[in-house]
Amino acid sequence: MSKVAVIIPTRLNSTRLPNKPLAIVNGKTVIQHVYEHAIQVHPKEDVYIAAGDPEIVEEAKKFNAQCVLTPASLPSGTDRIVCALKTIDPDGTKYDTVVNFQGDGINVDPKLNVRLVELLEKTGADWVTVGKKITAPEDIQNPNYVKIAMGLKEGEDFGRALYFSRSPVPYNRDKDPAKDFAYWHIGIYVYRTDALKRFVACPVGILEGTEKLEQLRALENGMTIYALVVPSIKLIEEAPTDINTPEELAEAQKFAF
Repeated sequence: MSKVAVIIPTRLNSTRLPNKPLAIVNGKTVIQHVYEHAIQVHPKEDVYIAAGDPEIVEEAKKFNAQCVLTPASLPSGTDRIVCALKTIDPDGTKYDTVVNFQGDGINVDPKLNVRLVELLEKTGADWVTVGKKITAPEDIQNPNYVKIAMGLKEGEDFGRALYFSRSPVPYNRDKDPAKDFAYWHIGIYVYRTDALKRFVACPVGILEGTEKLEQLRALENGMTIYALVVPSIKLIEEAPTDINTPEELAEAQKFAF
């Protein structure tokens, strides 16, 4: 059985919504909502916030969360998690699995983490992530919807990710309507700790640099990624999944998270 650390990366310097971890939604900050969702599913002692700013550390103290201050200059949430892990588990013996629970995912169902940990154990993969079937032509063509290339048989809900792309994949050469779909990649991850450390030690890959998708670095370096296909990742279907803009912040106020 895996020993799992849940690490919530977060920082204040968001272009579209500055200071969003500290934004208030119905009396609590965004980061407090996310943390409290995580500890409903995971033991409190195994849930950590990886903060990019001292202000977040101070906020975490108010609701008694374990919080590690990391450099604000780190380029990604993945780097922030690995940096925090050096403090949380300095000799690398405490945790063999890491859940990346995004700090703005106020409406992400944390029970999904449990399914992903189970999938990691079942497949022996280095990483596992989440996909959702999309059929709308405009979404398949939209480069903001990252697609997963994987071949699933009827009834299967997980498979090995062969590639990730902003372009439509796979290409439906025969124009068979039954095959006119793609899997939308949702950036929720569970990693093996050793694979995560190997990943951040690798230079930015050629494909990663082209598509601007960090998961391609893992594939370029021989790591295996499996994706679980789900109908939804939300706690409340009508509410925004995460908070990225002032509009989403205003919309989130309507719901009791």
